[in-house]
Amino acid sequence: MLGAALKKILCDQLAVNIDSVLLPKKGADMQRWAVVACDQYTSEPEYWEDADKFVGERPSTLRLIFPEAYLELENKEQKSARITAINEQMEKYLQDGIFDEIRDSFILTERTFQNHGTRHGLMLAVDLERYDYGKGSQSLIRATEGTIVDRLPPRIKIRENAMLELPHIMLLIDDREKTVIEPMVQKSNTLEQVYSFPLMKQSGSIKGWKISDESDISKITDALARLADPCAFKTRYGVSDDKDVLLFAAGDGNHSLATAKACWEKLKKELSPVEQIDHPARFALVEVVNVHDSGLVFEPIHRVLFNVDKDHLMDSFCRYYNERGCKARVIPEDELPPVQGHAIEFVTAGGKGRLAVECPKYNLDVATLQNFLDHYLKAVPQAGIDYVHGREVTEKLGKRPGNIGFFLSTMDKNELFRTVILDGALPRKTFSMGEASEKRFYLEARRIK
Repeated sequence: MLGAALKKILCDQLAVNIDSVLLPKKGADMQRWAVVACDQYTSEPEYWEDADKFVGERPSTLRLIFPEAYLELENKEQKSARITAINEQMEKYLQDGIFDEIRDSFILTERTFQNHGTRHGLMLAVDLERYDYGKGSQSLIRATEGTIVDRLPPRIKIRENAMLELPHIMLLIDDREKTVIEPMVQKSNTLEQVYSFPLMKQSGSIKGWKISDESDISKITDALARLADPCAFKTRYGVSDDKDVLLFAAGDGNHSLATAKACWEKLKKELSPVEQIDHPARFALVEVVNVHDSGLVFEPIHRVLFNVDKDHLMDSFCRYYNERGCKARVIPEDELPPVQGHAIEFVTAGGKGRLAVECPKYNLDVATLQNFLDHYLKAVPQAGIDYVHGREVTEKLGKRPGNIGFFLSTMDKNELFRTVILDGALPRKTFSMGEASEKRFYLEARRIK
């Protein structure tokens, strides 16, 4: 049992809850249990078909999530039936007793990748009362990029009647001195291992250890408290008193966290103040990762547009920015881009080129492109868009007739916290923490009812 004083610091000062985590009982087929985040491979339904065949009849988080690749493929009745099946399967898994509960513990994770090293994290739940994704937010937990409120309703339908949550949310901490997670990594051989297995579809492997000793929990708590100290925060970022502490920044799964927030805001209206204090739906399970972890790589998120006329889009882009006082033009692949400004590479069935904007109004090329695309997609309703990880997939999709793929540059991860603190949330889909196969897999679960 975690001491009351330590628990109070975690909850009240740091918005952290470690009451309960569910894992499949020992002996489960973990490779079939764990499935990649539902918002990956959205233009590749064949990935999910392969996963379905691999899982077969074994217990799997695939039966507890709604892969977004199917959102556009299924009609309203099919989506409703899928959500009902998800909720029923959650109840069945609970009734069948497939879970063990871990109480009053962090879980230390180690993700090993096919291409570059390892990434470490801590599983914990955060208080949704301390999270705000709104513009200009000064909350302890914040979004790093714009939240599209229109994307929440289908996610809310999935969560609002669910017995369990399974997170692909990853929150970041700016722990340059590596004081929170890394000391636990150094002593992982003394901790109880709770899982270790290869992930499906050549996605590397994962290990997890339980951190339940109160002295270890106290060390993690103290280190987080130092990061959250207001005076140290202001000194670290050189900000004035009008900037409140940012401890946790949503790196992946921002819309899932926003969905949890929306569901909680609705539910708490039905609860008394006493019931609200420790209701499980008040919290959301996440993995916390140090932005300075050597295994955390920021990748650009590219764009693919579907059902568009290339010449019309290019003309519209140039007109959009020329009317706003920026010199914009299309330049061929073999011509050097302008020295100043943004040059956004594109690929179509007819070849490659760049959209160039001199003296852009925005600091990031993703903002230059996305602001135009938001305008264009409203004007051309038959056009569609997908946000794609990896150049190879973007090129493959962009070369199909009627498509255009746009390649964007990588953001410096060391500037993320300072940028969010000073400028607010970035344009949506500015960066990805690794490629699709490196995303968080659903593994741990938590009761929310």
